[in-house]
Amino acid sequence: MLTLHHLEQSRSFRILWALEELGLEYQIQFYKRLPNFAGPPELLAVHPLGKAPVLTDDDQSIAESAVILEYLQEQFDESGQFAPKTPIDRQQYRYWMHYAEGSLMPLLVMQLVMSNVPKHVPWLIKPIAQKISDGVKAGFVQARLKDHIAFLEHYLSAHDYFAGQFSFADIQMSFPLQALQSRTQGRYPHIQAFLQRISSRPAFQRAQQKEQALN
Repeated sequence: MLTLHHLEQSRSFRILWALEELGLEYQIQFYKRLPNFAGPPELLAVHPLGKAPVLTDDDQSIAESAVILEYLQEQFDESGQFAPKTPIDRQQYRYWMHYAEGSLMPLLVMQLVMSNVPKHVPWLIKPIAQKISDGVKAGFVQARLKDHIAFLEHYLSAHDYFAGQFSFADIQMSFPLQALQSRTQGRYPHIQAFLQRISSRPAFQRAQQKEQALN
């Protein structure tokens, strides 16, 4: 039996959505975050890093969203419905699978960390911490993020999905794009159109309902 170890407010939703797309039987082990936003110690029994998502399939424990998505597609997508069809699409599939967490998410995480630094220092040095945080965001993060946004907007202006037809690359890209749009008040129409397309899928909506019930 497949078991999704699902941590609240995490990337786990992508795996829940993929399981629904495949129409598989599975169970969910749900974990709530601690007050410091860390995962609970129970997750350490599933994976040594205590992070989620993790998918267990009998005696296998599979971590990392892209690896889990590729495993599910290769093992259970017998008709190849969610795999790229052409060599060009396969190359795009590989690229976006890695780009999501390797290029885009580090910038979004750094932006979030820098925004929170001033909140976690003694009041006496808050003004200094704020200046440092603002300087890093303005001089490093935002400049690079602007390039990524332009890149994504341009790509999605010419493509409905990231690798030909809808594939698991779109599921992988959904999390950083949702985070990006929420922080930019939905200012980017092609990214917004993509998010509307994927959120209209019945499997996405079923996964969303299941997650809401868990929370």
